[in-house]
Amino acid sequence: MSLNAAELAQLEVFAHTVLPAGQVLPAAGPEAARRAAALVNDLPSTAQAAFKALLRALDVQAFISHRARFARLPLGRRIQVLETLDRGESTRLALRGLLVPVKLGYFDDRAVFEQLGCRYVVEPPKVLERARWREQVMDAATLRDGETLECEVVVVGTGAGGAPIAHALARRGHAVLLLEEGALFTRSAFTGRSVDMMKKMYRRSGATVALGNTAIPIPIGRGVGGTTLINSGTCFRVSEKVLAQWRAAGLSDFTESALAPHYDELERFLDVQPSSRAALGRPAELIAEGCDKLGYSHHALRRNAPGCDGQGLCCFGCPTDAKRSMNVSYVPAALGAGAQLLTGFKVDHVSTERRVATGVTGFATETSSRLAVRAKIVVLSCGSLMTPVLLEQSGLAGCSGQLGRNLSIHPASAAIGVFGESINASRTVPQGYAIDEFAEEGLYFEGGTTPLDLTAASLAGFGPSYTALMEKFDSTFGFGFMVKDTSTGRVRSGAGGLPRTSYWLNEVDRAKLQRGFGILSRVYFAAGAKEVRVPVRGFERLRSLLDVERLERARVPVRHMDLTAYHPLGTARMGVDPLKAVVDATHETHDVTNLFVCDGAAVPSSLGVNPQLTIMAMSLRAAEFVDRRLERLRRLEARTHRD
Repeated sequence: MSLNAAELAQLEVFAHTVLPAGQVLPAAGPEAARRAAALVNDLPSTAQAAFKALLRALDVQAFISHRARFARLPLGRRIQVLETLDRGESTRLALRGLLVPVKLGYFDDRAVFEQLGCRYVVEPPKVLERARWREQVMDAATLRDGETLECEVVVVGTGAGGAPIAHALARRGHAVLLLEEGALFTRSAFTGRSVDMMKKMYRRSGATVALGNTAIPIPIGRGVGGTTLINSGTCFRVSEKVLAQWRAAGLSDFTESALAPHYDELERFLDVQPSSRAALGRPAELIAEGCDKLGYSHHALRRNAPGCDGQGLCCFGCPTDAKRSMNVSYVPAALGAGAQLLTGFKVDHVSTERRVATGVTGFATETSSRLAVRAKIVVLSCGSLMTPVLLEQSGLAGCSGQLGRNLSIHPASAAIGVFGESINASRTVPQGYAIDEFAEEGLYFEGGTTPLDLTAASLAGFGPSYTALMEKFDSTFGFGFMVKDTSTGRVRSGAGGLPRTSYWLNEVDRAKLQRGFGILSRVYFAAGAKEVRVPVRGFERLRSLLDVERLERARVPVRHMDLTAYHPLGTARMGVDPLKAVVDATHETHDVTNLFVCDGAAVPSSLGVNPQLTIMAMSLRAAEFVDRRLERLRRLEARTHRD
């Protein structure tokens, strides 16, 4: 369903309207339109059809406003057409659907990157020394249709939940098989091209979205390492306040002292520490200056990235392997301890006999060959969006009625400060600094710098003013914030085994988000920003504190904010009551014996901080229970053989 000649011609005119020539940048031309069209062609057919309809809608609005086709109008009139659409309650998001591919298509150009002083591509090493643990890796495409593998423990997923428990159990001498739907990537594949990397390593190329009273993208990883492969490496321990809430709900073992040994082990193994001042760069200095003037508490974030040199590409594959995501830390360690890894294998069913888990079945993603795994213990670590889908498809763990419910996501957004100096933010840690002054209110502020092309796509605007803003890219940087949400969502199984996610923001969290924009804008201005770009309809460009006050006084509807989220939790939550929770305090499902959930889905509530380290700590804790169960099963088997 690719664009026809007439549609491509319309797209070229639209691209030129969005990005006319500036003082440095040339106008968008046929090549930018061609690249945008290629991006659209990669979308599902329904999204392609929607894009084509939006292109036709440009002519409809042009006729209404100026009695002429869009392409026949001069630039100024075409911009007026876009401004009308941008003001419309029902057309603003539709316009964004047209703008994003065009902006990505324009900026996916080495010449544009170089004109703005940015590095277009990372030259990966030609050859990497093959580590011995790679001998423990198999591609599902190499196995025969109908083949059955056997192990003691099968772990489905290789992210923050799956990799640590696999290592802990393999180290104890158990036969562990790790299953991963995606591929095993090495830094030889990490080019730094954000869109290309998202296609390879993000589920649905990053287009996983929660729908409710607004649309909130939730990017999740698809590859060995899971979402740790594409996150920023930020490491927090869970707060005592959150643990107290869990204990009040009956999870009495969750104390700081009980979790401390697991956190200690993780932080040693992953070498968790703050990034260097050089890697943090000028963005951190400016945030610190602004916070000091306002009296706000701030600090460098602790990260599992020793030796980070601030290349700004954490979310698209670390080009130096400095970030110790699971693909370069716990997965290799597990394989080195004797575990096996099967890649390119999509699990679609958990097998049981008499309410006891006995393994999983699925298919090789490349060949569609059906494969089975028999195991004494099944550990699901697919993440908070995919684990409930797999359980629902298998008809398991649904007796409480809570499977897929209680989704928390840490709704988030960001703003961009425009300064009068060179900042070079693209060569710094994207998320290296934080403002924790408002943590007790449920607001946490963390760095949010993105590469040139993604920054361009995220910024509202079009026309000469937009081109002029992008020409100032070197003088800008992004910073973000997230909400410890009281809202909840739900995940159901959708078409093709993908999650169908709904999430409705309540008034409490809406107000927190609006407050976050105000606080962040004040920090920027205190640090000397000339203006602040905010993704809020009607307040996109703040030029002074008076504009900030106007934003703070307004009541901004949720649908007028551009939001994202990165930390889905709770969809198979832990609890002692089988009528209110999916798994018990040992991570075993209440409904099915020998079936454990070790990922964000089991986390009982929103954390208010990045969850990866807590998921890992809970995974190490769960390994102790699984180990005890395996030892008990071994004793029972030995007794049976004697009898």
